[in-house]
Order: sequence, then structure tokens, then C-alpha cells
Amino acid sequence: MNQGSRGDLMGRLAEATESVTTTHPLRVAIDGPPAAGKTTLADELAAVLRAQGHDIIRATIDDFLFPRAHRYRRGQYSAEGCYFDAHDHDALCRVLLDPLGPGGDRRFQQAVYDRDTDTPLSPPVTTAPADAVLLFDGVFLLRPELIDRWDLRIFVSVPFERTVDRARIRGTALAGSAAGTTDIERSWRNRYIPSQQLYFATARPTDHADIIVYNDELHRPSWEVRSN
Repeated sequence: MNQGSRGDLMGRLAEATESVTTTHPLRVAIDGPPAAGKTTLADELAAVLRAQGHDIIRATIDDFLFPRAHRYRRGQYSAEGCYFDAHDHDALCRVLLDPLGPGGDRRFQQAVYDRDTDTPLSPPVTTAPADAVLLFDGVFLLRPELIDRWDLRIFVSVPFERTVDRARIRGTALAGSAAGTTDIERSWRNRYIPSQQLYFATARPTDHADIIVYNDELHRPSWEVRSN
């Protein structure tokens, strides 16, 4: 176990990224519970790697959601619906992970869905350099359907209660008031936390992670590099 500043952590993650050798773009999963800090960490790491001259592809699981009617067909607060019905893994593999993987043609798309409008997306196809790095953040990335698609697996760990606190703060900041915190609390208690518990029980994601980042203290994180 190591502990240090955010800069120390980013340096270690950059080293880990550069230590992996592939003949295709490097596919990095940044997994963890909602509000764990995955997107922020991925953006920070992207900035460090770009400064070192790497070609970075940033993408997120939120751009590979199923339409709202499909996501909530078991109910708005269903944990099983969150785990089984929310994300289009087939599309994710077809347009992004497989083209960037072994034997792929490196022609990829970064999204298939617009959450704001609840409509499909079809952005232009881009060709990645062979030495590009994909930094992909999201929930449930180390599940059986996706586990073999990653070349480096990072798990951002935060106690579930801490994610509830962060979600409340974030929701209040976005809304400009405390309105909606009841719904946030219900979503976390009934949908998001139970779906993570289901994920841990069935997929054991931390067992498959190459690096676990303990992100309880944002400015003083800890991390563990594992041999898998």
C-alpha cells in the first residue's frame, strides 16, 4: 500500500500505463462505484499522459447506455435493472473495445447514445494510432462480459456511505439548492448501492484489478499495485 499526493498517484498510474506493452491501442478501464471519482481521475491521468506525448482517447460508460425505457423497465429504483439493463455492452465492444483490441482495425466510435436527449448517436468513425491510450471510466467494467477487453484495470474504491455524501453535495451544487436530495438518497439506497453489492458478489471486481485506488481522501489517496 502506498499513499501520497494526487501528483504522486498520477505519476504512478502513468508509469503503470507505460509499462504495459501491446501491439494495439492500450485499453484502460477505470472502474468503481458512482461518485467514487472515476471521471476526475481519468481526466487527470489523461492530462498527464498527453503532456508526455501520448495520444489519448477519452470515453465513458454513460455514452453507452440503453434508452431510458429499457434502463428502467424493472422500475426506476431497481438494483437488478441498474446492473443488467443499463449499459449496451455489445455496442461498446463492437464500436470501441474490439476495434482497438488485438486484430482490430483501430476504426472506432466513442459513443452510441446521448443521455440528455435519450436518443442514439452515431459520431464519425475515427482511426486511432497503434500507440494510442483509451481511458474509459464507468461502473461495472470488470464484469465477465468485459473483463478480457482491458489491458490495464484500475478500480477506484470509496466506501458506499462516502459516495452517498458526495452525491448529495454534487446534486445540491448542480440544482443550486437542497431540492432533490431525497430522490438522490433513494436512488443510492435502493438502486446504486445494491447494484454495486450485486456486482461485488457476482463479479468480484477488486480481485481482477491491477491497481486499486483508495479515493476516500481526494488530496491524499492511497493505492495498491497488484499482480494479476
